[in-house]
Amino acid sequence: MKTVAYLIIGVLLPLLTVSPAVGQANDVVFNGTVVLYGSGLNTRTVTRQFTFRLSGQTSEEDGARFVEILDDRGQNALLEAVEGQKVGTFAFTGQLARDVNVARVSEVDGKLRIRAVFARWIGIGELRGGYRSLDYPFSYVELFVDPKTGKGDGTFVSAARVRLRMNEGKKEIEIEDFGTFPGKVMGVQMRGVLLP
Repeated sequence: MKTVAYLIIGVLLPLLTVSPAVGQANDVVFNGTVVLYGSGLNTRTVTRQFTFRLSGQTSEEDGARFVEILDDRGQNALLEAVEGQKVGTFAFTGQLARDVNVARVSEVDGKLRIRAVFARWIGIGELRGGYRSLDYPFSYVELFVDPKTGKGDGTFVSAARVRLRMNEGKKEIEIEDFGTFPGKVMGVQMRGVLLP
């Protein structure tokens, strides 16, 4: 009986230890700095280091379904629909990571364009006070990275509202920032290989 137990441990243990490493090897990691500009009464500027780990992309089918949900029922229904999705994580240094719910990668002028949306951090004071910022439940990050050097920059919106707008007869997703200015993403370094 002990031989069977050792055999099972000997066969299963390597499989269990290899599985996470395979998933991590495929992840693409972005590190950089976000400069967040204050607004309203809080006008201070804050810099934060971040780690954005991308482990997949949202499929075309899921993307079309999310746009349809946004169009039919609004952003709260969209927030519920994307809640179980996970294509990566985003974390500021010293903070727990949030699951990235939706991410798309494309190519623009020879650079990789990475766009990601996730449910944002909401504080107890915000919830208790019922502030207007609760109408902005998403965070949005957009990076432009040179695939040859792995370096780039971008934009970060810490509190965003997502809407669908008509522009010249075509539906477009609009990201509205709660703050005065979106944050500036600088010094991005990509580790891993990413294809559009």
